[in-house]
Amino acid sequence: MSTSSFNNPVVKWIDERLPVFTMMQHSAVDYPTPKNLNYWWNFGSLAAFVLVIMLLTGIFLAMSYTPHVDHAFVSVERIMRDVNYGWLLRYLHMNGGSMFFIVVYIHMFRGMYYGSYKAPREILWIVGVFLILAMMATAFMGYVLPWGQMSFWGATVITNLFSAIPLVGQEIVTWLWGGFSVDNPTLNRFFSLHYLLPFVIVGLVVVHVWALHTVKSNNPTGVDIKGPEDTIPFHPYYTIKDFYGIGLFLIFYLAFVFYAPDFFGEPDNYIEANPMVTPAHIVPEWYFLPFYAILRAFTFDVLFIPAKLAGVIAMFASIILLAVLPWLDRSKARSARFRPMYKWFFWIFVLDCLVLGYIGAQAAEEPYVTIGQVATFYYFAHLLIIVPLVSKLENPRPLPESISAAVTKSDSE
Repeated sequence: MSTSSFNNPVVKWIDERLPVFTMMQHSAVDYPTPKNLNYWWNFGSLAAFVLVIMLLTGIFLAMSYTPHVDHAFVSVERIMRDVNYGWLLRYLHMNGGSMFFIVVYIHMFRGMYYGSYKAPREILWIVGVFLILAMMATAFMGYVLPWGQMSFWGATVITNLFSAIPLVGQEIVTWLWGGFSVDNPTLNRFFSLHYLLPFVIVGLVVVHVWALHTVKSNNPTGVDIKGPEDTIPFHPYYTIKDFYGIGLFLIFYLAFVFYAPDFFGEPDNYIEANPMVTPAHIVPEWYFLPFYAILRAFTFDVLFIPAKLAGVIAMFASIILLAVLPWLDRSKARSARFRPMYKWFFWIFVLDCLVLGYIGAQAAEEPYVTIGQVATFYYFAHLLIIVPLVSKLENPRPLPESISAAVTKSDSE
């Protein structure tokens, strides 16, 4: 007996045997969504949109790229000059990396502002933190592939950080390199992993969306869904908002692709890698700069921990610490709309992250070293001290009775 609700005979036949259309109907059309979501909620779908672009352009670029130290740099130039629309593929991919981090960072800060990490969304948030780590690993390995000066020396400096790990550090570095220096085995394994990790990201995205649909979306008020009157179907109400957001985003994205394609690039990376010539100022891509500033902030030993190891620990801890944010913030109110103290500290934290990004791009000299150390101290103090204290001391404003009540009655911040 037929259980499919679709009228099209082909769709109905497929759905009765593999209910993919029913799943799509449930997850992308009928999915009950809070009726008060604003445009800050667009950045999740924008991240998925950019991920698809990165996957497709990466696959086509891999068809013409040669992962060998003698040919990698030249193969990238060939893609730019000889492959049909190779320049477009490369500029879409190269700038797409920056766009991916822009939308994901905004998505993350939105989650922090509106308390999207709070119960019952802890796993949803933790999977998001793992997504950021996977993105960073993928981006770092991709930056090495053009085999320019910054690619080579960036790989050398960053992989050498693991040598600070006691006992096994040097063995880890040797394994990453595939030898005793950054050379052809390094490039080969980085190319292999750069091709593989995006599919790991896709898997994490599937889990992320699965968790989202299990616990349902948060909303600007942070109030739980009370009933059907608080929700509307995802389609067409939010699909049209997503398409509008994608249109605006494409204007921003393609402006860089067509008019400033090298805006995010480093000039030294347009010089072929030369192990005998060290660039004057080695800097990572802009999206790594805050974490690079945290790494460099440790110019002194911390108790029995050497400065280099302390910097490496702090750099990774700055990301992993975000995963325990649901347990650091014990406030009963989710949204910063109803948390006046938390809101001010949140914006100070955002400013602190921007300062760290600026410091990471500067030379390791005064006054930048001191500013970086102060900004690093505040970064950890915000997460470990300020957030728990504010959640205990703050008196949140009264929450609306329901999402529907907040929509029908003006709610000033």
